Amino acid sequence: MAIPDSFLDELNGRLNIVDVVSSYLPLNKKGANYWGLCPFHHEKTPSFSVNESKQIFHCFGCGKGGGPTRFVMEMDGLSFPEAVRKLAGQAGLQVPEDSPEDGKRRERRKRVLELNKEAARFYRSMLTDARGAPVASYIRDKRRISPKFSARFGLGAAPDAWDSLITAMRDKGYDKTDLIEAGLAVAGKGGGVYDKYRNRLMLPVIDVRGDVIGFTSRVMDDSTPKYLNTPETSIFKKRSILYGLNYAKNTKRPNFILVEGNIDVITLHQAGFDNTVATMGTALTEEHVRLLERYTKELVLCYDNDAAGEDATQRAIALLKNSEVRVRVLRLPKRQMPDGTLGKQDADDYIKNAGAQAFEHLMSQSANSAQYRLSVVQANFDLSRDDQRGAYLQAAAEVVAALPSPVEREIYAGRCAEEAKVSKEAVLQEVDRLRKKRSRQARRQEERQNLTPARQLQPKSRELRYTNVRSALAEEGVLRVVLLDAELFRELDELTPEHFSSPLLGKAFALLRERWETGRSVSLPALEGRLAPEELDQLAAVVQQPQARGTAREALEDCKQTILAESRRGDIHSAEDLNGLRQALKQKKGFGG
Repeated sequence: MAIPDSFLDELNGRLNIVDVVSSYLPLNKKGANYWGLCPFHHEKTPSFSVNESKQIFHCFGCGKGGGPTRFVMEMDGLSFPEAVRKLAGQAGLQVPEDSPEDGKRRERRKRVLELNKEAARFYRSMLTDARGAPVASYIRDKRRISPKFSARFGLGAAPDAWDSLITAMRDKGYDKTDLIEAGLAVAGKGGGVYDKYRNRLMLPVIDVRGDVIGFTSRVMDDSTPKYLNTPETSIFKKRSILYGLNYAKNTKRPNFILVEGNIDVITLHQAGFDNTVATMGTALTEEHVRLLERYTKELVLCYDNDAAGEDATQRAIALLKNSEVRVRVLRLPKRQMPDGTLGKQDADDYIKNAGAQAFEHLMSQSANSAQYRLSVVQANFDLSRDDQRGAYLQAAAEVVAALPSPVEREIYAGRCAEEAKVSKEAVLQEVDRLRKKRSRQARRQEERQNLTPARQLQPKSRELRYTNVRSALAEEGVLRVVLLDAELFRELDELTPEHFSSPLLGKAFALLRERWETGRSVSLPALEGRLAPEELDQLAAVVQQPQARGTAREALEDCKQTILAESRRGDIHSAEDLNGLRQALKQKKGFGG
């Protein structure tokens, strides 16, 4: 490891995971654990637990788990060394010098960020150069972006040439390896390199710390692709980037606006809507939602008013349903075309055609997610026809039945009844029928899952699935016992990692045993720098299960004998055998959960 184990042990000894987690989210103590709403997925009932004695967190919903360092890594998007440095600073510790490899890695990241900044300056300078004149004209005349906001967002031009950036960056001391690593140049078949971006409007992507982490671009001719981003790198991950967040995070407005395009963001900021952000050409993801939750409590969806925009809106509503972010939908009107037909319109078009005041009015009229979904349903039916009214009420009742609040169901059932000219009671009866049907389906699904204990006990990650679940259950038990009392390793002389059927559990056993044999602390957080995220998730799920100290030795002996027997036989047991073992171990009053 780049950071010495001795230092990590000292750091873990000073940290209290309850203090670390509660600095990010509120926790309430209930029983032996602290509980809160999971910050890594969307829920309304707390399933996120923090165990102070074991110094671990575990979410029973999404499955994430680990110690203090893993928590900070996930919350702040940091690497392991970065998270250690942050926690060390808070604990008043000085991190020892990195290994040469880790130091080089950090220097490479710093160099890429510096190169991106220099590239952004070069592209910006091209707007006043003859080579960038077409892009400058496009920004000024076609997009009507003012010099102030062009500068604010760092807009630039990539000349229509093969090596303009390469030459300019070579003069700054960067070589082709640097340019390729940053995604600014592409290697040719003959060993040469050429500029990745040519004849394009360039938009730097800036994170909340002010670093240029990459670029997005738009071509100036008919070539493809029309839009081109920096490729995925260690610092540029589209699934977790919101364009414009570096400015929107400082807005005084009570919400955020989510649009589809980068130009939409700039146009809306220019019009006074400095709360606007966009994804990087991708659908909204859970990573985006977690990011939004940090900065706002309400999100206004303003996607294009075409079929693709409607689909994206529906998907976003579904994703945001269980988040802490309230959702409203701003529906842009269709655009009057020269031939009299109605066409697609995005936020940029609407601001240019109707102005900021008209957009502000649309904002004030934006519907909540239930209103929006019901309006979409209604648009598909002719309510002057009896057969269409019946079909509408069935479809609308599906939407109303999904609402969590009985008050909301009452309100929207009444509105649907008014639209279809039927009694509210009739709509509520249909809603009640659908809710009972869904409840029955959920119970049947739960019953089916309860009949497959082997499936329930498998790790969530497919790569970690157990081949011998009977042995793996016992292997989990061994880990729980030695983490409770490391001195019980003395009774496991004949057990080796090779006896374990699960590579992960065998690896954890070996690492913990090594720590015990060398007199170091034995805990799950001590392994955070040695395990992958999905491995920590599974081990946290294992460790969070209770193990009574009074029956630990007896449980350990049973588990050891099971592992040795299974290792000799190499059998994979059925669900019935597995369930029998589980019940027998439970009768020992200590093993399992």
